[in-house]
Amino acid sequence: MQNSDSIGGLLRDKAPAIHSIPITATVLEAISLMAGRNIGALPVMRGGQLAGMFTERDYTRKVVLMGRTSRDTQVGEIMTHDPITVGRDTTVNECMEIMTEERVRHLPVVEDGELIGILSIGDLVKWIISAQTATIEHLTRYVFGEQIN
Repeated sequence: MQNSDSIGGLLRDKAPAIHSIPITATVLEAISLMAGRNIGALPVMRGGQLAGMFTERDYTRKVVLMGRTSRDTQVGEIMTHDPITVGRDTTVNECMEIMTEERVRHLPVVEDGELIGILSIGDLVKWIISAQTATIEHLTRYVFGEQIN
């Protein structure tokens, strides 16, 4: 497990469910789903295709601060259009760089035009911690002469 590994392995370890919302849903529906699933972002779908991302940041900046109402505003009106996406072969390091440079906390993973997963900054941090723990354990066994598998 290395930071240069592709995110394909990380996706295999995640729960397979992808929670999404249609572009015509209200912001209230979206934030209710997000609260119920304890997630910070939702892919917004149009006709089975990724149309954008709706995040807590979109809600606070484009609804609350703009004086809109959650009941009357559709996610398609305020979502982040054309979100940055990555593929299954993108590395953990590349994802971290994208998230840092673009100031995003969620990356949709798309393959052959189909949404196959969502990565959060938390997913990547967990992966990096696991990789570092594995490295430390390996080095500890090496230094103390224990059998390495």
